Order: sequence, then C-alpha cells, then structure tokens
Amino acid sequence: MKQFWLFNRTWETSLKKRYIMAYKIDPSACVNCGTCEPDCPVGAISENDGHREIDSSKCVSCGTCASVCPATAISEE
Repeated sequence: MKQFWLFNRTWETSLKKRYIMAYKIDPSACVNCGTCEPDCPVGAISENDGHREIDSSKCVSCGTCASVCPATAISEE
C-alpha cells in the first residue's frame, strides 16, 4: 500500500507540473498590502522588491489569493 501511495503521489506531482498553471502577481498592479500572503494555504507568497511574488513550484492553483486581492493584481499564468 505504501508503494502505491508513493507512485500515486509522484504521478500527481508530475500531472500538476504539466497541466496546472500557477497564479502570478502583476508587480505593476500590486499595492503590497499583504492581504494574499496569510490566506495562501501552502505559503507560496512572499514579499520581494516592494510587491508580493508567488512561488510557482509551491502554488497549488487554488485561487484563494486572487479572490482576496483588493487590487485584482493576481491572475492565472
């Protein structure tokens, strides 16, 4: 059973990388309010050079960040 889980998890990760697009933040639209960062369930958002950035390797494309962004600076890649 453990081997099946490992295989399934590897397949799931591979599938995510191929077909699910991460969200991105438009730096020119981001007002750096920080509303999105605590709402990200996987901690993929951080601050960099006066705006927030999403780590696409961590993003699970749930869309929570886009739904809470007051500046509508977040969209799918």
